[in-house]
Amino acid sequence: MAQAIGETVFDILYLSLALIAGLTMLIKGNSAIVKKAGLMAALLGAGDSFHLVPRSYALWTKGLEANAAALGMGKFITSITMTIFYLILYYIWRDRYKVTGRKNLTLTMWILSILRIALCLLPQNQWLSCHPPLLYGILRNIPFAAMGILVIVIFAQESKKACDRIFRFMPLAVGLSFGFYLPVVLFSGTAPAVGMLMIPKTLAYVWIVCMALQLYRHPQY
Repeated sequence: MAQAIGETVFDILYLSLALIAGLTMLIKGNSAIVKKAGLMAALLGAGDSFHLVPRSYALWTKGLEANAAALGMGKFITSITMTIFYLILYYIWRDRYKVTGRKNLTLTMWILSILRIALCLLPQNQWLSCHPPLLYGILRNIPFAAMGILVIVIFAQESKKACDRIFRFMPLAVGLSFGFYLPVVLFSGTAPAVGMLMIPKTLAYVWIVCMALQLYRHPQY
């Protein structure tokens, strides 16, 4: 019961923050970069709700295994939306630092995104199973991790060069999100307690949303 209460409260706060911040920027934003940030945050909240809402329901009812199909479908949808999340973040980077050209980098990000989504669509993932195969969990996260590394590197380079007060910690936030997420992919099947790392991973995404929100609140920066 304590887990159900704790997770449900946490999820409501997280999803509310992401959706409210995202929709506020998307509707009221006066610039293209703010609207991109709004779309990114709203997509994060909407996508994660497909996984977190069934998870909360499962904790309050018959348990996670009894709701494996709904949870698996939620994970599948979240996998797609998170891929698009990082693609949008890449374009926010381009707008923020007025990057032109870099066609090879843009092509790489698109190829990794398409590859990631294609791998997620493979039936071998067995999304609706209680115990999906670890191999495909690793495979589909290789291009995703590559996207994360690229985002970390390019934000680290440009934010330092521009002395950017808003995005100076973006590389750290993205790095933490992947640092907490990858052990869950690798070990949650054999060590369920590792799944607790999803909480600090989610907090890293809250940090990213809060940084993006500064584009709306303090456009002079």
